[in-house]
Amino acid sequence: MDSGLFTAKMRTLILIRHSAVAIDPDRPASEWMLSAEGRRRCYELAAELEAYHPAVFVSSVEPKAVETGRLLAETLGRPWTTAAGLHEHERRSTPYFADRAVFEAAVAQFFAWPHDVVLGEETAAQARGRFVAAVDDVLAAHPTGNVAIVSHGTVITLFLGHYNPHLDPFSLWRSLSLPCYFVVSAPGMKLVENGNL
Repeated sequence: MDSGLFTAKMRTLILIRHSAVAIDPDRPASEWMLSAEGRRRCYELAAELEAYHPAVFVSSVEPKAVETGRLLAETLGRPWTTAAGLHEHERRSTPYFADRAVFEAAVAQFFAWPHDVVLGEETAAQARGRFVAAVDDVLAAHPTGNVAIVSHGTVITLFLGHYNPHLDPFSLWRSLSLPCYFVVSAPGMKLVENGNL
């Protein structure tokens, strides 16, 4: 990672995937919390993010993103809040996939058929449109300084693919760790940096 080009005067957006979770197969993934390891990783992530001078952290309303955003903000002494529309692709009715290969096959179809409901209740196009609009609202609400948004792997992938068409969404999604982050230009939303823990 080379953060030498970044200063507090540059306007960048930092998209952060939440940290590692405590899996509960009996509850929807949208209700999962961070694991003890996930909370520990937040402190490591905060140390990396400090180089990008985030002025504010804004998270989705899902508990795992809320906890990640709060820990990052508290560690770096920055303000923190939540915003509507930043949540993961709507799939509350989808059961837990114990077999990772089966889940990945479903996600591959999700990206391949963006205008069809192939997983959960929301198409890829709908999820992307909702998330893009939510990010625009967050940036409008925080017009100065670098903004860090804590969200989820699928919608972040859809967002990055929308503005960076050279990226292969499914390959990008498969590469994500818990947590990870992407630094993009604002405006323009071109990918500049990324980091995995």
